[in-house]
Amino acid sequence: MRLLILLFPLLFLGPGMTLNSFREKQMNFTRVREAYGAKEKIVDKMLAGHSISHNTLRIYLRVFKSEKKVELWAKNTADSVFVLVKEFSICDLSGSDGPKRRSHDLQVPEGFYHISKLNPYSKYYLSMEINYPNASDSIRGVRGRLGNEIYIHGSCLSSGCLAMTDDKIKELFVYCIEAYNSGQEEINLTMFPAHLNDANYSRLKSRYSKDKDKISLWADLKKSYDLFNQTKVQPKVKFLKDGTHEVN
Repeated sequence: MRLLILLFPLLFLGPGMTLNSFREKQMNFTRVREAYGAKEKIVDKMLAGHSISHNTLRIYLRVFKSEKKVELWAKNTADSVFVLVKEFSICDLSGSDGPKRRSHDLQVPEGFYHISKLNPYSKYYLSMEINYPNASDSIRGVRGRLGNEIYIHGSCLSSGCLAMTDDKIKELFVYCIEAYNSGQEEINLTMFPAHLNDANYSRLKSRYSKDKDKISLWADLKKSYDLFNQTKVQPKVKFLKDGTHEVN
């Protein structure tokens, strides 16, 4: 069964697949049907309220650890900018300021990621795996001891993941399925230590002034934060050989 779960999430709408086929396959799973029964009308209303079509949906997530929030931004394929559709409260997350650098540190990662897998059989009801470790983590983390299996999931218990409650994960799961169903190949998410406004950024830099790893990462995240807030266009991120990022 685990092999089956691993195979389907990133196949999306490949050659020969028709519109709605991804959703139809997901609806074979009991918990996905439960999620749609509970949240489909809410998702429909939210998207319609922003003039966004299911057939052209694209989404982007931003996570703020200190505030315990997940922002869901969306747009139509042809739109130039994203709009904020909804903000979800995180029920529980572990760790402190800073990225995840090794297994069992209980840290929630920080940096630039994407959803790598949907799991309708999660121990925590439904879950969405984050592609930790990313290229930067692999360079800057403890080699051979990076850890893995970081999720956004249901329940309200975290050991390095984002625990949303079963109710909220249902809605997030439906948004992700609808985006994949419309042809989105990769759902990106940026994970911040906090809202990186100037005051918070200065506070973090002062508190961790001797930690070059954190300061370097937060400088890249700050650039991404400011660019997106100014333009509502998702910045392009390139992973560099030293573990830093080129953000444009």
